[in-house]
Amino acid sequence: MGICERRTVIVTGAGRGLGRAHARALAAEGAAVLVNDIDSAAAQRVAAEIQQDGGQALANSDDITTLAGAHKIVEAALGAFGEVHALVNNAGIVRDKMFVNLTEQDWDEVIRVHLRGHFCIASLLVRRWRDQVKASGQKVDARIVNTTSGAGLQGSVGQGNYAAAKGGIASLTLVQAAELARYGITANALAPAARTGMTEPVFGEIMKKPDDPNAFDHYAPENVSPLVVWLCSPLSAHVTGRVFEVEGGKISVATGWRTGPGRDKKARWNPAELTEVVNELLAEAPKPQKVYGT
Repeated sequence: MGICERRTVIVTGAGRGLGRAHARALAAEGAAVLVNDIDSAAAQRVAAEIQQDGGQALANSDDITTLAGAHKIVEAALGAFGEVHALVNNAGIVRDKMFVNLTEQDWDEVIRVHLRGHFCIASLLVRRWRDQVKASGQKVDARIVNTTSGAGLQGSVGQGNYAAAKGGIASLTLVQAAELARYGITANALAPAARTGMTEPVFGEIMKKPDDPNAFDHYAPENVSPLVVWLCSPLSAHVTGRVFEVEGGKISVATGWRTGPGRDKKARWNPAELTEVVNELLAEAPKPQKVYGT
């Protein structure tokens, strides 16, 4: 018996990379998986891989960025498997440019796929789960797993659109956790460091496979998936509103923005006196983490 036995999970962007690894790992632990990817052939391949391994999977290529597309995705999962217990929002794109060169289209496409993509399916599932709670009087045991990034947590040179979207996803996760706990729904996010189609063009040399086939492949996408499986399982019911960073065999909890050192004058500040005050606060505050790409 796997830890996700008798659970159905929707995974977006599951045709390759991290999404494929998540879908296969979830199926290996007993979950029925709806494999969603805009590339229908890739989704079909992953679903076939899972089925060949004895698991349950359904391929789907509907649009995650519209409520109409999200409705088709949810209905497909319900039709095939009867219920949905967890959502892994993984799909994403990059349109990398320095901020001064970003176009309106570059901005809108990345925000649409990441933020709208994280909203649409979750919105429909959350309403379904809430209605189940109201009808039965019993909490559900449901999960939302979002995907942020180190770029969204620390910033990343040449990725203003992507970093803004990923930072938004981290904040959305905190709000979802606070609002949805009453229904038995948890919301967590992960910031993975792995070799994918999006990271290889930038970090290809760093993330390349080791020459020794027996060596631990530090940046293999499969290293991230165990945490995703656990977060989708009943075992994680006590964890919500957290952002985890995963790289190789290391799992970390991101602490996020917190209120740091302060000065309270108990009156309005004069702008001219703030230089000394701000300099003192910055000297006392923890140094910010290095921005990616600097």
